[in-house]
Amino acid sequence: MNSLAYALGQGGGGEGAGGGFGAFLPLILMFAIFYFLLIRPQQKKAKAHKQLLSAIKKGDRVVSSGGLHGLVTGLTDDVVTMEIAPKVRVKIARGSISGVATKAQQ
Repeated sequence: MNSLAYALGQGGGGEGAGGGFGAFLPLILMFAIFYFLLIRPQQKKAKAHKQLLSAIKKGDRVVSSGGLHGLVTGLTDDVVTMEIAPKVRVKIARGSISGVATKAQQ
């Protein structure tokens, strides 16, 4: 009985002082994989979209996230007025612009 208590008192697992870091290594690797595959590309895309929105000016042809194609006729900090047909103007949120129309889309 004494030998059993002695064996349990020694830890029994055989892990040394480096066992703490070894337990966190898979967690660190998983975070690195998520960062490079999910977080970093999403941040780059958000940065590019923010630059696109700041570069919009009057006269640009834009496409909204809802699919409306139109000509920018007015701008404020949050609202873009665009003409989708002759004498038909709509106001949309600046953040809902998904891109600037290319020559092929015009």
